[in-house]
Formats: sequence, C-alpha cells, structure tokens
Amino acid sequence: MGIGSFFKKKKDEKSEECHIKIITDNCDLCEKCIIACTNNVLILTDDKILVRDAQVCRNCKVCMAICPNECIIVE
Repeated sequence: MGIGSFFKKKKDEKSEECHIKIITDNCDLCEKCIIACTNNVLILTDDKILVRDAQVCRNCKVCMAICPNECIIVE
C-alpha cells in the first residue's frame, strides 16, 4: 500500500466540484498562477494556461489572487 492510497477518495464519497475559468485573452503567460498553486492544478500547454484536474483544486483562490491580469476566476 503506497502513500497515494491514503489520499484517494472512496467511490461513494461526493467530491465538491471546482469551477476554474481562465480568460486566455488577457493572459500574458507569466506562470505565476502555476507556481503559486500548491496542488498543481494548472499547467502550461500550447501557449495556454489550462486546468489539469479541477477535482484536485481546493478552492484556496491563491491563483486568482496572484494573477496580475485577473485572468482566473474560481467559483
């Protein structure tokens, strides 16, 4: 049994949905949001910041607070 098994959710456990919206038109790809995210939710792919896995997001809104262009909205 690895350490990852302690963090897996049970099948009957309901997960809170996290809605992360990224306004790519305003984004200058500074990557501050990627660096600030402790859960590695965001990634840079094909010159765009994308959500890797919204279920991993804990709604801390650090990415939203650190974005200089207000490109990220966490609801």
